[in-house]
Amino acid sequence: MTKNVVASGSTQTLGVVEGDLIIGEEATVKGEGVPPKLSVTGTVHCRGNCMIDCDVSAENVVGKGDITVNGDLEARGYVSIRTWRFGKSSLNVKGSMSAEKVEVDARLSVGKNLETVYVDVGGSVLVKGRTKAQDIDVGGSFTGIGDVEAKTIDVGGSVTIESQANVEKLDVGGRALVKGGRVSKTNIGGSFESKDSLEFDTIDVGGAVQLAGNSKGGNIDVGGSCKVDGDLQFERIDVGGVVEITGSAKGESLDVGGTVRVGDSLQLSGKLDVGGRVEVKGSLDARDVDVGGSLKAKGVTASNEVDVGGSITTTAGVSASSVRIGRRGEVVGSIRADEVLIDERAQVEDIYAKTIAMEEGARARNIYAEIISVESDCHVSGEVQYTESLHMERGVFLAKAPVRVSKLPQ
Repeated sequence: MTKNVVASGSTQTLGVVEGDLIIGEEATVKGEGVPPKLSVTGTVHCRGNCMIDCDVSAENVVGKGDITVNGDLEARGYVSIRTWRFGKSSLNVKGSMSAEKVEVDARLSVGKNLETVYVDVGGSVLVKGRTKAQDIDVGGSFTGIGDVEAKTIDVGGSVTIESQANVEKLDVGGRALVKGGRVSKTNIGGSFESKDSLEFDTIDVGGAVQLAGNSKGGNIDVGGSCKVDGDLQFERIDVGGVVEITGSAKGESLDVGGTVRVGDSLQLSGKLDVGGRVEVKGSLDARDVDVGGSLKAKGVTASNEVDVGGSITTTAGVSASSVRIGRRGEVVGSIRADEVLIDERAQVEDIYAKTIAMEEGARARNIYAEIISVESDCHVSGEVQYTESLHMERGVFLAKAPVRVSKLPQ
C-alpha cells in the first residue's frame, strides 16, 4: 500500500490520501474544504507528538506520543496510541470520536461524543459529550459529562457520570458517582452515589452508598452506611453500619449491624434484623422484627415475632404473634400478641395476649390474657384479668386483686 509521509516538524495540507499516512514528530496536518477534513483510505501512523488540525477519517489510527485532533476522529477499524521512548502516550480529540476499538496508554480526552465497541485506557478518560460503548476498561478514572451507555465499565480508580447512566455492570475500585438512570450490577470498593432516581439489580459497595429520588431495585450490600434521600423499593438490604431513608421504604428484608432511620413508613415482607437502634417516623410492618437495642415507630405490626433487647416506643402500639422484651427493656405503648415474654426487670404498659409470662422483677401497668405467669418481685400497677389460669410466685406486688373473666377487653 502507498505510504505518504509528513516530515517531522513540518506543516502540510492534505485532503484525500490513498494508502497509509505517516506523520512525523512535532508535525501538523491541515485538511481541505469547509470545514477542513482529511480522508485517509489506509492507516494513519503518528511517529511522535503531532497535531491533526481538522476532521479526520481513516481505516485505523496508530501512534505514540501526545496526539491532538482539532476536530472529529473517525476510524473504521481501531485506534491505538501506545508507549514511546519519552513515556506514555495520550490522545486528545476536540470533536467527536468513533472507532471499533480504542487503546490509549495514558489519557483519552474527547470533546464531544464517543462511540466505540471497546475502550482500553491505562490512565484517565474524559468524554464531554455522550458515551456509547460495549466495554470500557480504564486503569485510572473515567468521567462522562453526557449520558453513558455501556455493557460493562471496569475502572481501577473513580467513575463520574454527570448525566443519565444506562450500564449493565459497573465495577470500580474507588468511588463512583452517577446522576441517575439504570445501573444493573454495581461492585464498588469505596463509595457509590446517585444524585437522582436509580434503577438497579444489585449494589455491592465496600464503603458507603448514597441514593436520591425514588430509587428501585434488588439487593443492596454495603460494608459501611446506606443513605437514601427519598423513597426506596428493594428486595434485600445488608448493611454493616447505618441505614438512613428520608422517605418510605418497601422491601423483603433489612439486616443492619448498627442503626436504621426511616422518615416515613417501613414495610417488609420478611425480617427486620438490626443490632442497634431503629427509628421509623411512620408505621413498621414486617414478618419478624429482631432489634438488639431500641425500637421507635408510630406502630409496629409483625405477622410472626417481635424481639427487642432494649426499649420500644410507639403511639399505636405493637401487634404480633409473639413479642419478647429483653432484660431491663422498656415499652411505651400497648402490646397485642398471642404470646408475650417480659424478661427480668423490664417495664411495659398494657398487654393484651393469649399467654403472658413476666420474669423476675418485671413491671407492667395492665395485663389481660387467657393464661398469665408472674415470677417473684414483679409489679402490676393496674389490672390483672385472665380467662383460664393465673400462676403467681411469692413477692408479687399487685395494685388490684386479679380477676377471672369470661371475656377479655380488646
